[in-house]
Amino acid sequence: MDLYFHEIFRVDEDAVEQYGAFNVSLVVDLPLFVDPFLLFDSGKTEFKSLHDEIIKYLRYLRDLDLGENADPAQLRSLFCFKEVHQNWLGFSKSDNKGRGLGLDFARTLAEGLQALFRDFGVETVTRGSHLEKLCLIKTGVGRDMISDLTTNLIKGYLCEYTQTFAREHLQPPSLATFAVPRAEFNYDLGVWITKRYELPKFRDDYVLLTPKEILTKDAIWINKEDFVREYSDIPASISDPELRAQIDAYFQSVLPGNPTQKDANSAVRRTALKFPELIDYYIRRKEDTGFEARQRSGEKVASSFNLYVEQFGQLVARLQAETNFYKEPLTSKQAAHEKVAFLKDMIENKGCHRLFYSKGKPIRREEDLQIAYRLVWHGTLFDVSREVNDGRGPADFKISKGAKDKTLVEMKLASNSGLARNLERQAEIYQKASDAQHAIKVILFFTDGEEAAVKRLLRELGIDKSPDIVLIDARDDNKPSGSKA
Repeated sequence: MDLYFHEIFRVDEDAVEQYGAFNVSLVVDLPLFVDPFLLFDSGKTEFKSLHDEIIKYLRYLRDLDLGENADPAQLRSLFCFKEVHQNWLGFSKSDNKGRGLGLDFARTLAEGLQALFRDFGVETVTRGSHLEKLCLIKTGVGRDMISDLTTNLIKGYLCEYTQTFAREHLQPPSLATFAVPRAEFNYDLGVWITKRYELPKFRDDYVLLTPKEILTKDAIWINKEDFVREYSDIPASISDPELRAQIDAYFQSVLPGNPTQKDANSAVRRTALKFPELIDYYIRRKEDTGFEARQRSGEKVASSFNLYVEQFGQLVARLQAETNFYKEPLTSKQAAHEKVAFLKDMIENKGCHRLFYSKGKPIRREEDLQIAYRLVWHGTLFDVSREVNDGRGPADFKISKGAKDKTLVEMKLASNSGLARNLERQAEIYQKASDAQHAIKVILFFTDGEEAAVKRLLRELGIDKSPDIVLIDARDDNKPSGSKA
């Protein structure tokens, strides 16, 4: 069963590895992201040049000096970008096609360029310019958006990078020439232009490879969470004692008595807006520890390869070995339950619980369970879409066959702080005739305490007998020692 780039295009897996590209799945996108800091801090001239080009484009946008009444057409042309779903990264909202960077992001970027990026190219504290400033202050701008913007601004490079590998290693029937829009920006005309590349063809679209060394997982190096967590140490980096005193006085003035963590986070954000120098000193700290970014990202990408390519590949190989598995039931609900039952058996009885452990400790990521579930649908005749909102709130999957036969499947960790609220909101669904409701909840637990708490909650809500709530035991202390993942 072909899941990954090397399998689908009949390329030696070592060739992909030696080229330095991540061996993506062409069934489900994987939660890896392009970190612009890894371009900035790279020892390779080609990556540093890419970062310079990104900053050049942002300076161009900044110098347009668009106000609040900017023409939406101009914003769409220069500030909006579709997700580059052809790289099969990012764990987007629907298969491998995310929402992209629309008008809301465009306006946020336009405003941020004026407020945060006035010193682009003439920095006095940091060693360079960083677009990640945008995510430190602006709400709703996170890792995904920064990665999407970076990927769009280096799309031409990724096309050339993939084209070089494809021409050397792929057979002609696997290649096609594609007109790739917005592959290069023409500064003389002020427009994005289309270029043609010979790329791997998958279905009716092309595939892009991405160098592993510019990828990360979980968080980009310059991020809001670290900024807030390290805030108390940042003012000490400022040599001006008067400015330090002003910053501290302002921070204390906006921090309420007996503050919650949310209050403290808000106070940090307001202080940084008042004194943007704080952002520059935080970024300089990150620049000075860039070697840690490369080391951490390298370890995370290697771990992701081991999990998503090697171990998840073994999971699907076991699925393929069960010859009756693809004799699919008539209804989406039967099929959804069957896939859940298979995954439950693999985790509880066949050693696949180890997919969710690292160095003996549980990883506890719902996205890993979701990826495993999506992979076991490979080759199905059912339509499997992710992150749908069907009126009851978002669900992780919608399994459907035609317009009338659909089943929602949601996957949660027992440790999720919002689990009780989620179950309370949907309890009525599971109390009713489940054949009419078509909703399945899967809950993964790692300890005896988590299991007991979930079962107690289900009893309190009167839904502990529902066949559409499935508990999966991922404990490591009750599995046969001879199991092999």
